[in-house]
Amino acid sequence: MNNVKSQFWRVAIFLIVIVVLLAIWAMNYLFSKKRAVPVVKNSPPLPESVEAKTAIMGNGCFWCAESDFEKISGVIDVVSGYAGGNGDNPTYEDYAQRGYREVVQITYDPSQVSYSGLVEYLIKHGDPTDAEGSFYDRGAQYAPAVYYENDEEKNSALAVIAEVDAQHVFDKPIALAVILRVKFWPAEGYHQDYYKEKSIRYGYYRLRSGRDAFIKKYWGDNIDISQSPTAMDDSSLWKSYKKPSKEDVQKLLTPLQYKVTQEDGTEPPFSNEYDTNKREGIYVDILSGEPLYSSLDKYDSGTGWPSFVKPIAPESVIFKEDNSFFSARTEVRSKYADSHLGHVFNDGPKDRGGLRYCMNSAALRFIAKEDLSASGYQEFVRLFE
Repeated sequence: MNNVKSQFWRVAIFLIVIVVLLAIWAMNYLFSKKRAVPVVKNSPPLPESVEAKTAIMGNGCFWCAESDFEKISGVIDVVSGYAGGNGDNPTYEDYAQRGYREVVQITYDPSQVSYSGLVEYLIKHGDPTDAEGSFYDRGAQYAPAVYYENDEEKNSALAVIAEVDAQHVFDKPIALAVILRVKFWPAEGYHQDYYKEKSIRYGYYRLRSGRDAFIKKYWGDNIDISQSPTAMDDSSLWKSYKKPSKEDVQKLLTPLQYKVTQEDGTEPPFSNEYDTNKREGIYVDILSGEPLYSSLDKYDSGTGWPSFVKPIAPESVIFKEDNSFFSARTEVRSKYADSHLGHVFNDGPKDRGGLRYCMNSAALRFIAKEDLSASGYQEFVRLFE
């Protein structure tokens, strides 16, 4: 009898081990299958796989424009060329007679620099008030211009121009042409990287042109771009934000705010502060105050959390892959405070881009439209005009 019992228990233990191993194998299999699903089909790409964009802009001599734009963080490549004329294959000998303009094609990383940031940079590195040339290069072929691909780029360019005009920086109004994008023709090889290949001749030309003296007169040393379609000033407090110690952060936040922003937590749906908030204004990071979302992009997703179709600017937030809870998602974090905000999904309104930025109210602070100026966010007032 004892032998029978002993054999029974050996078989039972063997079967239990088999069942446990099968269960572990099944969990690993399911987990690996879930990881194989794209994080978000139409979500902003992760930094290492960001999709580059291009822009065409003219700012006088394309040697100078190429040199200037290549200094921007986030710009991948700049090519000198021609745009806007008649016929194909313009050359340096005939482009002006055929109505072409000297331009550059800029390839850039939109997670680091925005289209409107490029427009702002152009304004600060040339004479945007001269519609008949550029410094001592005269003629329409040297006149400054930005080319837009869609209404969003057009409106962004016009907004930056209007904002700089409102500051009365120049003695004359800005005359920068905003033109529908056309075909770009690369210039001859000897024009590319001219400022590097012919540095002495280029340096002499640039000095004599008066470009740098003009820039210094109107901008001094304040010629960095804002990295934002709202052309935010570089003195914005959130840009110099230094995160306090863990102990100090705990004192600043409620337990729920700390759990969400610092421990990647999630607040309860429906019973949170901003799920049903319909007031006009912007949402900023609870710690740094950096602008994140606008009420203009908020919608009722029915999920119980405040949801937005996009951030206030592409570079306002950063994205990280999140593989917790046996699923693959795209986490959204604030750029300067590095707060966990929520996640982005591809089940948003199709007519507004198809994305749903599902945020935690506990990670946000709301600034009403009427309080923007008094709270230091005056550059966002025009969003609601």
